[in-house]
Amino acid sequence: MKIIPRAFAHVRLTVTDIDRSRAFYEELFDMPVAFELPPDADAEKREELSFLFGGVIYKIGDSLLGLRPVASDRFDEDRVGLDHASLAVSGKQDLEAAVRVLDNRGIHHEGIKDIGMGFILEFRDPDNIALELFAPAS
Repeated sequence: MKIIPRAFAHVRLTVTDIDRSRAFYEELFDMPVAFELPPDADAEKREELSFLFGGVIYKIGDSLLGLRPVASDRFDEDRVGLDHASLAVSGKQDLEAAVRVLDNRGIHHEGIKDIGMGFILEFRDPDNIALELFAPAS
């Protein structure tokens, strides 16, 4: 018997500066906050949300994307661990709109690439974490 996962529940990225990372992700993506520590949280609430490590977790469809501010170095996909995080969009037109958003914010990207089964748009966050938007082929 094998374990049969049906989807990712969440992915958490370790970042160096939570304020800078939150600004980046919140300016680019429309993702509601699922969990964060309120500034006026009492000791009980701080204990309850200690799994956040001072970070934040966003809701993306049925999944979660977290930012955890404890990194002391920068991302390198050639080390053991994460290669990149890919977020799905509905279609190629969403990638074309994303190019305009990235260009307007001065964020370097690789342009839209046709990979056969769909299209990707690659760029990086402030910690150099490789991000990708994926649109299925029509």
